[in-house]
Amino acid sequence: MSPRRTETGGRIDRLRTIRFTFDGAPYTGHAGDTLASALLANGVTLFGRSFKYHRPRGLLAAGVEEPNALVTVLRGEVREPNIPATMVEIYDGLVAVSQNRTPSLAWDISAVNQLGGKILSAGFYYKTFMGPVIGPLKGTRFWMFCEHFIRRAAGLGKAGTAPDPARYERMNAFCDVLVVGSGPSGLMAAKAAADQGARVILADLEAHFGGSANWSGETIDGMPAADWAQRTVGQLEGNDNVRLLPRTTVWGYYDGNTLAALERVTDHKEVAAKGEPRQRYWAIRAGTVVLATGSFERPLVFPGNDRPGVMLAHAAERYAVEYGVLPGQRIALFTNNDSAYHSAVALKKAGAAIVAIVDVRGEVSNEMRRLASDAEAELLAGHAVVATEGGKALTGLKVQRFDAMSGALSGDERSIHADSLLMSGGWSPTIHLASQAGAKAEWNPARQAFLPPKPRQRWPNQQWIGAGAFTGSFSTAEAIAEGRAAGLRAAGGATSSAPLPVVEAAPGDPDPAPVFEIKAKGKSFVDFQHDVTAEDVRLAHREGFVSVEHLKRYTTLGMATDQGKNSNVPGLAIMAEALGKPIPEVGTTRFRPPYTAVSIGSLAAERFGDLKPERLTPMHDWHLANGARMYSAGLWYRPMIYGLAGETVEQAYVREARATRESAGIVDVSTLGKIAVQGPDAAELLDRVYTNMFSTLAVGKARYGLMLREDGLAFDDGTTWRLGEQEFLMTTTTANAGKVMQHLEYFLDVIWPELKVTVTSVTDEWAGAAIGGPNARGILASCVTGTAVDNAALPFMGIVHGWIAGVPVMICRLSFSGEMAFEVYSGSGYGTRVWEALIEAGKPFGLVTYGLEALGTMRIEKGHVTGAEIDGRTTARDLHLDWMLSKKKPFIGSAMMDREGLIGSDRLELVGVIALDNRALNGGGHIVEELDEANPHDSLGHITACCYSPALGKYIALALVRGGKARHGTRAFVSDPLRNRFGPVEIVSNHFYDPDGSRMHG
Repeated sequence: MSPRRTETGGRIDRLRTIRFTFDGAPYTGHAGDTLASALLANGVTLFGRSFKYHRPRGLLAAGVEEPNALVTVLRGEVREPNIPATMVEIYDGLVAVSQNRTPSLAWDISAVNQLGGKILSAGFYYKTFMGPVIGPLKGTRFWMFCEHFIRRAAGLGKAGTAPDPARYERMNAFCDVLVVGSGPSGLMAAKAAADQGARVILADLEAHFGGSANWSGETIDGMPAADWAQRTVGQLEGNDNVRLLPRTTVWGYYDGNTLAALERVTDHKEVAAKGEPRQRYWAIRAGTVVLATGSFERPLVFPGNDRPGVMLAHAAERYAVEYGVLPGQRIALFTNNDSAYHSAVALKKAGAAIVAIVDVRGEVSNEMRRLASDAEAELLAGHAVVATEGGKALTGLKVQRFDAMSGALSGDERSIHADSLLMSGGWSPTIHLASQAGAKAEWNPARQAFLPPKPRQRWPNQQWIGAGAFTGSFSTAEAIAEGRAAGLRAAGGATSSAPLPVVEAAPGDPDPAPVFEIKAKGKSFVDFQHDVTAEDVRLAHREGFVSVEHLKRYTTLGMATDQGKNSNVPGLAIMAEALGKPIPEVGTTRFRPPYTAVSIGSLAAERFGDLKPERLTPMHDWHLANGARMYSAGLWYRPMIYGLAGETVEQAYVREARATRESAGIVDVSTLGKIAVQGPDAAELLDRVYTNMFSTLAVGKARYGLMLREDGLAFDDGTTWRLGEQEFLMTTTTANAGKVMQHLEYFLDVIWPELKVTVTSVTDEWAGAAIGGPNARGILASCVTGTAVDNAALPFMGIVHGWIAGVPVMICRLSFSGEMAFEVYSGSGYGTRVWEALIEAGKPFGLVTYGLEALGTMRIEKGHVTGAEIDGRTTARDLHLDWMLSKKKPFIGSAMMDREGLIGSDRLELVGVIALDNRALNGGGHIVEELDEANPHDSLGHITACCYSPALGKYIALALVRGGKARHGTRAFVSDPLRNRFGPVEIVSNHFYDPDGSRMHG
């Protein structure tokens, strides 16, 4: 038998042995063990090293609140750090290592930090930021010197760098009632709601439902509480309207009663079954939430309270009852409340020797004295622990008389030999989710704890209901009653007349004495995870940090994975005493999600890797078969170039653009956003969303339009075609298709619901090809039937309908390249057929296919704007599009576009830039008046898009420059220190090519 494993008891399977390693050493446990319980059973007392001082640390808790025993779990090359050993279920082949130690857990050279004393006290890193001045190490230079050493010495686990091969899932769920927590109150709430016919989800972060019933030793309905819990779970499993989610942590509470949860699906398995994800992220939208999240036992603050072997009393009880493991052979308890006496009796029954119960209260009830006698423990009422002894394991403790009213110690110290000290400082309800939902905690002086607020709104306005220890009702009988009432209320049912389960439990008063700290010589820890001492809290007060939020950040109290589970109330109590204020006046911090650490993989889930959405145009396969080099443009894959053998990207796009301007070129534009706008008020809607007029547009014509945001800044541009009196086809930029659709839907649904308009995204319904160049009209004329395409039939911005290769098409004459150009649309299913027909018709004319690089080159030469210029900071005037701002009507953004800051003479304006040194320019490079390569400064603006222009034979760019139009014809410099590109440029008009539009208009 292992050193601390009891002969019987626990829910472990003693017939099944599990083999695992910790820090390279082999160990065995049993099925049902956690890593913490299995190591404890093997006599391991040292689990980790503390954050700052690298003090030896052992187990403090038995659940998710464990602050000390954080480990890294290895699966091949993948490492996951900072997992509480209490939450790791062992499996064959488990490999875990301790953290924050060099070279080993037993011999950590960084333990020398304990000699740092006041140098490493609260806020030491902030003070390092500011100095001191040591020779040349002034101000931040001192921090730069210290940072490397501080980061190596302090911290938790080390993140891995290997790719994670695991699969993750995302799930959306809807329910009438979500019950969080499966203790007696949660089980009763779920059953009551399910019996009313409500759709119920019951989630619990533990592997087994039942909560405190699994270790309380109480009797419910004449059977052990654990058996009663399993019976109730079995009843819930038989209901079709109930979903049970074990190993599922509800970690975030958001607006609209949406809660986030993480299910650990296969973390406890050696090998996942086929198709099983490692973890599953749940987004749960609930009608009502029942919070039955229980409570955490608090530690007491006294010198040496962090030594390995010092543990929470209820944690020790859990290890003994659930896992058949004793925390030690000679156990002492230190308490300010009655619950520790129940733990003492349970541990005595499990086979431990209880040497003493140290109680700060001078008066102890007869019932507790009787329990102390049952545990065969010496009762030291009116005493306190003032020190602990030992190194990497506890060997003893010292006690002294204590006055709970004054906090004074008196008399001589007395030594007690013990290898385990269990402390109980009262209970703090787990109100994290309620706090996230906006509830303001209320101090309860009897419970000495922050409780959730009492409901102040009449049902059904309340979105969550509390039950059990969450509300401060610590007895099982109260929890069961509140749970059933909450379930009925959440499901909208009437009060039940059925009898409640009968609970038989040992007596006890849940209210602790208001004692949080024993002031004696030595380090007394408040936050075990971050090495925050009681003196650190008082130092923060002395240095002016009197707000609880400032206290948290200055001392790191309750940060990282702890989130105040253990340290919050003791720290606030010490702060309140220093301020001379009552605890409720000092208040508590606001808990924020996530409640526990959440893997990034689970948040990404199916959106990562081979399941990432990829949108392909109808002509995608043709592009690949004909030598296109593809790249992603947003969600779409589009041709970059159609390169010839040996061509660089620049050589390819220059060839494509030159051929288009000399003869003709064709490009796939299927990705443009396309929205059908239909209804009696369609024209009115367009007048309101565009800056220019569309109600005057004739049927069979198109018009270029500009949209502004409500704040007056440019949003999107594109052409809209009038196909009928009440029917328009709006086109948008590829990147903004979804945003424009949301924009229209919002205004129709919220702002103008009276407009009779429907908007429908038809982007995927149309395949599009743009054909441009001097020979573009001739190519169309040779293959289009059913309509003429000459200037009379198809003028600039005109629309005609015809046929190509037997396929109906819609053709609009418009240009993005600056050449005479046409956009040809067909049903997406016929896109490749029409495309190939156009290619075939263009062969006698020397038609080339071109990609986005050539498209971008020609649009830069012409001076057209895209998302690079419409970047959320520019106005219509900045882009020289103020001619599109109608003075005849209001439109979205018109009320804000003339604000002082948007019409100033010093705003960035669109210009053209020509490199005078014949070297390539880079997007993001700055334009400056004076070149200073050693100290770049005084930027006039920046380059937005650049290329080599085959039309000009120069490297050119578009840029946004302060006072741009007034600088036409002047010289400046490009300053790009990141890419070491400096040189002279000329600022010119953004219309490099065919500024009068003669080529485009023909």
